[in-house]
Amino acid sequence: MSAPEPFDLIVIGAGPAGEKGAAQAAYFGKRVCLIERAPRPGGAAVNTGTIPSKTLRESALHFTGLRQRGLHAIDLRVKPGITIPDFMRRERSVIETEWEIIVQNLERHRVTSIQGSAHFLDAQTVDVTRYGTEPRVVTAPHILIATGSVPLAPNGYAIDGEVVVDSDSLLTLQRIPTSMIVVGGGVLGCEFACMFAALGTRVTLVNARSRLISHLDHEASDALRQAMTAKLDIAVHGTSEIAELQVTDGRAHVVLTDGIALDADIVLVCTGRAGNAASLGLERIGVELDERGFIRVDSQFRTSVPHIAAAGDAIGYPALASAAIEQARVAVCHAFELQYKRRVSEILPYAVWTIPEVAVVGQTEESLLARGIPFETGRASFRLNARGQILGATEGFLKLVFHPEDQRLLGVIIVGEGACELIHVGMTVLAYGGTLDYFIQAAFTFPSLTDAYKYAAYDGLQRLQRRVAKLPGLPSIARAAVGD
Repeated sequence: MSAPEPFDLIVIGAGPAGEKGAAQAAYFGKRVCLIERAPRPGGAAVNTGTIPSKTLRESALHFTGLRQRGLHAIDLRVKPGITIPDFMRRERSVIETEWEIIVQNLERHRVTSIQGSAHFLDAQTVDVTRYGTEPRVVTAPHILIATGSVPLAPNGYAIDGEVVVDSDSLLTLQRIPTSMIVVGGGVLGCEFACMFAALGTRVTLVNARSRLISHLDHEASDALRQAMTAKLDIAVHGTSEIAELQVTDGRAHVVLTDGIALDADIVLVCTGRAGNAASLGLERIGVELDERGFIRVDSQFRTSVPHIAAAGDAIGYPALASAAIEQARVAVCHAFELQYKRRVSEILPYAVWTIPEVAVVGQTEESLLARGIPFETGRASFRLNARGQILGATEGFLKLVFHPEDQRLLGVIIVGEGACELIHVGMTVLAYGGTLDYFIQAAFTFPSLTDAYKYAAYDGLQRLQRRVAKLPGLPSIARAAVGD
């Protein structure tokens, strides 16, 4: 074995967390080695998950004319026999561009990239192996693990990659199925159900819980379910699971726990994810995992071995690329005692790329009720929004949740076109402790979907005034801006 190559930091995994963590350390002059098992960087976010699936969604909306239906009497349909690769040509271009951007970023920061499988020899030494090449050994006083996650294996049946697939193998299918059963009503399950329904697939969604994406605001969850069933013809079976699954002659035959029998070309299993660090040999060095294989970390993203940190989906919740990037940067800053990024923002936007989009930031009505915090809400419908009318995007709403005493914004929930972009306006106001007065005083472009913030604020103040008016002897606390 050759002598270990010394670095200041070893990063394992070149997804969003690994890339940004490596670049952060290198920016401050540290010598960094980045190890990636796959031939290309980007992790699941670029190669198998986020980027490909969102590209498929946009292609589906574009080629089927779903956004335009009812706008100009357009009613497009996908031609029979079209394949997923037909829709994914744009995806290849996007992914290749992302690869170039990542490689250029690492080269600009002079990060040493090594392709191969990493395995700990001891707490500071990593062996990197790759078929057909000599093993390479690297060592560093600090290590960041950013190996992401993998789909959780279902109980009672196996993923075969052809009829029964998971989110990693789905986009390798060579044809768009006529029918599909989606198991799991979380974010991934609902996103894929919407995408394939838009492509003309007959979709049935089986969810163990009564509500879709159960951590969402109840009104948003109900609106999403209504849109999925009414607009996309998705059949939703709540509080039910698969009791039996058999594959015969290339088709799946499913019996649910409530006795309903279903047949489909494809069964897509989206029942959660597990940590992807099993092959690293962490048991050898004492890094602790939880029951689902996620790495346990403290508030500084240090593992049970203090000089080894972990970030991103490898540590589980919240499993957002945006959070993963910031976690890695913060972990590196703590590791090298850099007075730069010391914590991850507590205000994280959650975006769900269903049809329609759903986005949430801050508190919901349920979370405030559970904590005993008083609140009021204000709503604006995209049906009454001029830009929504122009775009033909009239379904959905924007809801503000705020404190009734000082009108301080507590949360924002959006369902509809552009929700995943619009949410950042509310996020910024939340981050700076703003009130409804910001939306009242601001001049938003007209016509724009963003203008819905102003009318949701007006609605909230009117609700507040009506609430106070019901209490005799108390002055109105919302006299100022209830016009329009």
